[in-house]
Amino acid sequence: MSLYQNDGTETGHVPAATDLIGSGQEGSITDQARAWLQRVRGGDMGALPAIGGFVVLSILFTILSQVVIGRQFFLTTSNAANLAQQAAPLVMLGMALVFVILLGEIDLSAGVTAGSSMAIFVVLITRYNVNWILALVVAFIAGLAIGTLIGFFVARVGIPSFVVTLGLFLGLQGVQLVVIGAGGAINVQIPEIRAIQNGNLPDWGGWVLLGIALAVSAGTAFWDRARRTRAGVPNRTITLVWIKLAAILVIGGGAVFLLNQNRGRAATVLNGVEVGGNEVVGVPIVVPFVLVILWVGTFVLDRTRYGRYLYAIGGNAEAARRAGVKVVLIKWWAFIICSTLAVVAGVFTASRVGSVDAAMGRDLVLSGVAAAVVGGVSLFGGRGRLVHAAVGALVIAVITNGLGLLGLPAGANYAVTGSVLILAATVDALSRRRSGGIRT
Repeated sequence: MSLYQNDGTETGHVPAATDLIGSGQEGSITDQARAWLQRVRGGDMGALPAIGGFVVLSILFTILSQVVIGRQFFLTTSNAANLAQQAAPLVMLGMALVFVILLGEIDLSAGVTAGSSMAIFVVLITRYNVNWILALVVAFIAGLAIGTLIGFFVARVGIPSFVVTLGLFLGLQGVQLVVIGAGGAINVQIPEIRAIQNGNLPDWGGWVLLGIALAVSAGTAFWDRARRTRAGVPNRTITLVWIKLAAILVIGGGAVFLLNQNRGRAATVLNGVEVGGNEVVGVPIVVPFVLVILWVGTFVLDRTRYGRYLYAIGGNAEAARRAGVKVVLIKWWAFIICSTLAVVAGVFTASRVGSVDAAMGRDLVLSGVAAAVVGGVSLFGGRGRLVHAAVGALVIAVITNGLGLLGLPAGANYAVTGSVLILAATVDALSRRRSGGIRT
């Protein structure tokens, strides 16, 4: 059937159901599934390969730990909590890098930005007796200043981000050496900082967190629907909202139940008295920190003008500029956000390790880039979400965790992670070529 203007002239044809869904219009669950399959066939796979990799690797390490070691080490409540804590800094850095990768840019200095900021933090506390909250504020200001500097040279001067951030990657390592001292390390003695990665919520806290996550997800979904209705834009079927909430309930509920099991050391009975036992239960404290930042960042990218402009510039910077988008300002802010969030990754690392040394963050940034790419964020810009980087970080954390439990050397970890990164980049390039994004 054709569409007509008021004067009767033909304007086009009614799009198919899958086209309606692709534009956000109403459709049945079958139509939604068909549209999703069309997007996957067209190369827009999102985090699907990373999710598949996560499942396959988890099954593989579960089997190998039983076969090689003769005992199940991977699929345990203790290791599940350890995996969440181990992945947290990488998840955070991966999400930070998404903001610049969406532009088709890169920030090689994000890891050492985290390291140098935390070096300033611990030196202010230990050598100058500055209040830890004030010292943390100064650390974040340092990260913001570094991001501002990068943004100036990349967005305003026009120097390639690879060159600018590579220079800072080298230069900030010198800052860390000067601030902390060669080969030195300073312990982090602040209980509040240490608790982020080493403490747990009470057993009821995990269920409260799940309830809040469900309420926020439902509120956001229905707010989106109301906003689209007011704008006169048709909504997708509401069944998708209930499916999403059910998935959060099932997956989140299973995770909370698992983490609320005692993963401490069992007590030893000596002369009829239990001694030496300790109870460790609850969701790690770092989890709500990550979830809050993930939600805020996703809200910014999906539901604000800044986020839409970021994707537009990543897709075609010149077209965005001609449409009136302030490309320089958007790029500038992307680097500021990236460097500031990198400091959060530094806080998580310092909390987990318990110290800050002159080499902190040197290797983390490469893993952060790998996390984003493995998760489905395109290095060519314009495609990807924060949750993709989070999933990619979990994949890399599973590799590190699983190989470590099997007792394999660090070299194997680097080799496997590098291979996964190359594979992910290849999938990204091929998918974009299939969708018409790259031409040979």
